[in-house]
Amino acid sequence: MEENKRQKQVGKLVMEELSDIFQREGMNIVDGGMVSISKVMVTPDLLEGRVYLSFYQVKEPMALLHKIKERGWEWRKLLGQRIKNQLRRVPELTFYTDDTLDHVFKMDQLFKKINEEREARPPATEGEEA
Repeated sequence: MEENKRQKQVGKLVMEELSDIFQREGMNIVDGGMVSISKVMVTPDLLEGRVYLSFYQVKEPMALLHKIKERGWEWRKLLGQRIKNQLRRVPELTFYTDDTLDHVFKMDQLFKKINEEREARPPATEGEEA
């Protein structure tokens, strides 16, 4: 379902503020890797926010995601202090792993493999189909 204008505005606001909160709390660089907020989707009633996190070179992304989820009430409280004048209620935050980069990497590997197989195949001669 397509997000309406208000959902997109609130999602963008939450994403910007949470990114700044993560940066100030030192959660954007963990164990030599990076954590970034790739997307925030808000429900039509603006009461729930799904926060998608990208992990780059993090040794144990699922453990870090669990640690972030445990501190969810703290992130919501800090977010509420920042956006209290813009929203009546602060959305409940749910954190998810954004695996888009993994999917892109897998697709890229598949395309490379297909191209290598095409190049390795001998060219078709006249009368034969490729």
